[in-house]
Amino acid sequence: MFAPGHLGELTQLVPFEMVDAVLAETGGRERRLRDLPSRVVVYLLLAAGLFAELGYRQVWARPTSGLEEPGAVPSSSALAQARRRVGVAPLKALFELLAGPPAGAARWRGLLVCALDGTTMSVPDSEANLARYGHQSGSHGGSGYPLVRVLAVVACGTRALLAVTFGPFKTGEISYAPQVLGCLRAGMLLLGDRNFAVRHLVTAIAVTGADLLIRCKNSRASPRQARLPDGSFVSTMGGVTVRVIDAEIVVTLSGTSRHTGRYRLITTLTDHRRYPALDLVTLYHQRWEIETTYLELKSTTLGGRVLRSRTPQGVDQEIFALLTAYQALRLAMADAALARPDLPADRASFTIALHTARDQVIHAAGIIADSVIDLIGKIGRAVLADPLPARRVRASPRIVKRAISKHRAKGQVDRTNYRAAIAIDVLTDPDSTTAQSP
Repeated sequence: MFAPGHLGELTQLVPFEMVDAVLAETGGRERRLRDLPSRVVVYLLLAAGLFAELGYRQVWARPTSGLEEPGAVPSSSALAQARRRVGVAPLKALFELLAGPPAGAARWRGLLVCALDGTTMSVPDSEANLARYGHQSGSHGGSGYPLVRVLAVVACGTRALLAVTFGPFKTGEISYAPQVLGCLRAGMLLLGDRNFAVRHLVTAIAVTGADLLIRCKNSRASPRQARLPDGSFVSTMGGVTVRVIDAEIVVTLSGTSRHTGRYRLITTLTDHRRYPALDLVTLYHQRWEIETTYLELKSTTLGGRVLRSRTPQGVDQEIFALLTAYQALRLAMADAALARPDLPADRASFTIALHTARDQVIHAAGIIADSVIDLIGKIGRAVLADPLPARRVRASPRIVKRAISKHRAKGQVDRTNYRAAIAIDVLTDPDSTTAQSP
């Protein structure tokens, strides 16, 4: 009866002993031996994170299809009762065990670069979900699905999850942010957008020992205490000494049109010799790695679908299972990257890894490690055999890719991705520049 409880090759990263330990710790273990043991239910929930387009009975068919004796297929009500019995706590504990940067994660000048940002996930339009999470009001009259607000810290490059929190949509990202700062340590650099440039968060981040590089409003008043040779200046924010960098960025699209924007960044990296302003402005572009992470979760894995669960407890359980499966897949990709130090982490295809992991679940393959440990495995070999091309400098409009209505919106929108050339000027004042990088 334990045979259906596996995750294919990813079982080596989420082994039976780990699942049994979190079940015992959280009180999720069954009191008597059942046809659906709690361990099997946990793996079913994790597999559902890989097969987001399927109902739970169809998910059950995937890990059992490769077994010689798959056994009876449980009914939908039996699976629902088993999921309620296991609860949320074991999945939350499992994710927290896996969360963190993978071995060999790349550093920038000795710092692990990570990014903080939020997104939303749609859940079924039940009364319970609507009461718990709420939905977005606006031009469509609040007729959309209830939304869960998700906030995460992601390691740039590997896109592994370091910490995640989520809850009602009506609560803003600033209110959720303190819940994820516990993952920060000295030797880390946190990137964030203008939403997080608030005094109490800057103070809270500095207390962890991590450094920060956050964009703020260009009009924000910052007292100038000292001007530095690279064009930045020293100031204070929330009682923390910071450097302020003003820059102008010019993006030329395919050699024709030009777009100019102003950026003001604050950072606790005050050594202008070790961390020149120009290098920090360039590094800040990596903040978009977290947007790619959300794309992999919401588009590649979920396929833009609404989550399954019609109750808040089920939603919480499903999200933690989804995050755990994603993290296990990212760790498998990172293990493979250790064998190819010449291949940047962002050239590993998440889509290839996901489909290979699904195949291993269906074939019930690679569940138990051989006597010789294979860090790469079939998932890693598939990723290394077909890496993504080197990343090009491109620009595209920040627009809604999937409209709420199926009807064409008014007006014409240019959705073309253009090859781009980027020039950065570090400003000493609004009318002059001191450094330039093509």
